[in-house]
Amino acid sequence: MSRLVVLPVMLPLLGAALTLILAGRPRAQRTVSVLVLAATLVTAVLLLWAAIRHGTLVAEIGGWAAPAGIVLVADQFATLMLVVSVAVTLAVLCYAVGQGQAGDQEAPVSVFHPTYLVLTAGVANAFLAGDLFNLFVSFEVLLAASYVLIMLGGTDARLRVGTTYVVVSLLSSMVFLSAIGLVYAATGTVNLAQLVGRLDALPANLQIALQSMLLLAFGVKAAVFPLSAWLPDSYPSAPTPVTAVFAGLLTKVGVYAIIRTETLLFPGRRAADVLLVLALLTMLVGILGALVQTDIKRLLSFTLVSHIGYLLFGVALTSVAGLAGAIFYVLHHITIQTTLFLSAGLVERRVGSTDLNRLGGLARSAPLLGILFLVPAVNLAGIPPFSGFLGKLGLLEAGAAEGGVLPWSLVAAGSLTSLLTLYAVVRVWNLAFWRPVPMAVSGYAEPPELVDPAGREIQPGATGAGNAARPRSGARPESGDGSGDGSGSGGDRTPRGSGPDGGDPERLAAPVQRVPRMMIGATAALVALGLAFTVLAGPLYRVATEAATDLRMRTPYVQAVFPGGAP
Repeated sequence: MSRLVVLPVMLPLLGAALTLILAGRPRAQRTVSVLVLAATLVTAVLLLWAAIRHGTLVAEIGGWAAPAGIVLVADQFATLMLVVSVAVTLAVLCYAVGQGQAGDQEAPVSVFHPTYLVLTAGVANAFLAGDLFNLFVSFEVLLAASYVLIMLGGTDARLRVGTTYVVVSLLSSMVFLSAIGLVYAATGTVNLAQLVGRLDALPANLQIALQSMLLLAFGVKAAVFPLSAWLPDSYPSAPTPVTAVFAGLLTKVGVYAIIRTETLLFPGRRAADVLLVLALLTMLVGILGALVQTDIKRLLSFTLVSHIGYLLFGVALTSVAGLAGAIFYVLHHITIQTTLFLSAGLVERRVGSTDLNRLGGLARSAPLLGILFLVPAVNLAGIPPFSGFLGKLGLLEAGAAEGGVLPWSLVAAGSLTSLLTLYAVVRVWNLAFWRPVPMAVSGYAEPPELVDPAGREIQPGATGAGNAARPRSGARPESGDGSGDGSGSGGDRTPRGSGPDGGDPERLAAPVQRVPRMMIGATAALVALGLAFTVLAGPLYRVATEAATDLRMRTPYVQAVFPGGAP
């Protein structure tokens, strides 16, 4: 079974090499990428089953035993994160294939597939890393891939915000590497299991200094306030599949690192009060920023920051109940946040914008799209009986059981943040989906040109058989594969306000485009995964509680790496 541990890392790396060789054959690239991620998902599920049934699994790379060699460690927490992350990356890849982004239409060379697979390998290696330096390497691998993906296409906006993202990431990596050097100087090792005893023997002040440096490095990567200012500008400018996978995974790798190091290396409540204050500020500042946004992607970026506060809340409590709630909620949030960004991408694909001032009437013209947004949106807000409600309830109950001023303040802040999240997503629903199309659309001095599926111009206000349609200059018929997708998106290019009487010629937005079935199917699959968390919440929460218990005990992890005791 231990040989399975290396496969979630090796399969994507081998796939990346193969897709790079197939750079001139985009269809073969797509096939290889999908098959590799599907095989990785199967491997991750088998690892989760083995970790639940047999305990923590350890793989010694090259046959070198720890602490001299590199080890990959697959416990219940790591394998839970691995399964959900690979499932999400596979769904986003299918979405990208449907959109055409995976064909590298915006890039000068076919780099999307190999870079995407390298990113997946970096994320998997981060979850399985058994020492701090390997964790650092994992961050650098996934960040190097993310630098390419966030600038894909080379537009001015992407280069500008991508530069900020690169600089912030490099600074956090410098802090992390400096912390690793200090840990090694103080203890003589970077192996996580061996550090358990050696860090405990250090003076309290030195422990706090090392803990603070690691928290600073991971806090930037997890977008913890006040280290989160870079995120709302960086993520929305990237292509939709890239934004979705970044929002779902990259910040959660930082959260994973915080949970792993705080429970394994620095147990107790030395930094608990600081973490509780940061959690409270992250919740409130993030959601208040979301309330004033007029673009769906930026609004979702601020809710992403806000809900990192819930995860930090569970870590700060240090109890089994708090950690279990954080583990369950991070699995939920990876899926839901990714789904919402994909839904925003569907909106952008259909009408060409995610600006709320330019949207309206989508619930009528694209009802399936409305459902694909509404279900994860209310799940994010924590409406019963969805998994978002169950995760938040577990965290709030753990905070109430802890007692004290700060935990109760977080209970109140968490409840308020949930209500404000509901207000934010309902506002998006009302403006983009429920209300009629705006009377005037910014950027148009007169009603815009509309086109029917044959590429003919339709005169606004023309009716039925009297519609004088003429070919548009340079127009070509749509050849997309999204007709009949059930969302009202396939080939529907008539004026939104039109009806038997010709409709209202002033209630017009930009011409709509058909949405490929594969994009809709990938988004629907993630919606279904989010609903599965609700249906299977009982068993999943039990596994999360077992994982939290092992994290608190620390001995299962140490004994798996060093069966005879750490040297």
